[in-house]
Amino acid sequence: MFQRIKELLAHAACAFVDAISAARVAIVAFALFLAAGYTMYKHPPMRTVGRGEVGIRLNRLTGTVAEWRDGSVLAFPGLHDIRIFTLRDQVYRPADSGRADGAAPFQSVEGLSVGIDITVRYAVDAARLRAVWTRLPDDVGADVVQPAVSSVVYKIFARYSVREIFSGKRAEIQQAIETELGPKLAADGVALRDVLIGKVDLPADYKRGLEALLSEELASEKMRFTLELKEKRVRESALEAQALGVRREKAAEAAALEQVIAARGQDEAMKHVLPLKQRQIEQRKLEAEAERVANVRRAKGAAQARRIEADGEAKARERLAEAEAYRLQKVGRATAEQMEREGVLVSRHPLLIQKTLADKLSDKIQVIIAPPPADSGFIGATLLGGGPKQ
Repeated sequence: MFQRIKELLAHAACAFVDAISAARVAIVAFALFLAAGYTMYKHPPMRTVGRGEVGIRLNRLTGTVAEWRDGSVLAFPGLHDIRIFTLRDQVYRPADSGRADGAAPFQSVEGLSVGIDITVRYAVDAARLRAVWTRLPDDVGADVVQPAVSSVVYKIFARYSVREIFSGKRAEIQQAIETELGPKLAADGVALRDVLIGKVDLPADYKRGLEALLSEELASEKMRFTLELKEKRVRESALEAQALGVRREKAAEAAALEQVIAARGQDEAMKHVLPLKQRQIEQRKLEAEAERVANVRRAKGAAQARRIEADGEAKARERLAEAEAYRLQKVGRATAEQMEREGVLVSRHPLLIQKTLADKLSDKIQVIIAPPPADSGFIGATLLGGGPKQ
């Protein structure tokens, strides 16, 4: 029985040891999995190459170099070595050299400090990238471009005076920098695009002296231009006077020639005008004579017409007078005959007077009732109150 217990304890110990070994294996596997995950997280196998970039991948086993653009590339840690470079144009400006009193100003041939705003535009040369990518630093601008620009630019500016840098030979300086800096950067796989020289900051003393010199030069230039202007005005006045004399001479010649031509024209015209005037005078005389004869004839005709009108009017008045006398004679005779007849009729019928009076008053008095007179006299006497008193 004791032996049996020993066997059971031995089997339990073996099982415990196996369990511990399995747990160790699981822990190691889990640790390896975590390490692989962390490695994949820190160094992902897929690298993305953006727009305007280029990727270079080196296979450590085979030594082959591949190039990718605008896409994703597979890179296993430990197996592949990959670097991504941008192909876009980049700009470098020496910030400490922009002012004459800055930290690193440029020096002129006179030994004066000059601040110059320089802009260098560059880009990684894609054609030479496979040859130089292994020795290119991560920061190309700070480790390659900046030292090359400093070594070239300081040396070139030291050849020129401040006045030449400021105005006279700026284009020449720019061309010299590009000529010397371009091959130096190309050796490191960097293409120089352009070099621009902007604002030039002069030393304060030199600036004051330059301003005074410029003022004097401007004054002398102004005086020179003033003298030239006055000389030109004198020449212009002389030319204007000469031109005025020529114009007057030409105008006088033209006026004299015009008068000669006008006199000749008048002479020629008078040869034709005088006969015409003479014919016009004769024509006017004939017209006046004809007008006088016509007026005499019109006066005679008018006098004769007046005599005829007067004779006709006298005869007409005579006839009218005869007709009026005849009419009066006839009317008087008819009136006398009528009165004679009416007197006979009234003497026969005395009441006709009353009737006639009633007819005359009929438009004002419609009915008259009056007693006849006792003496058979005039009925109107009774109406008017003019009868004999009783």
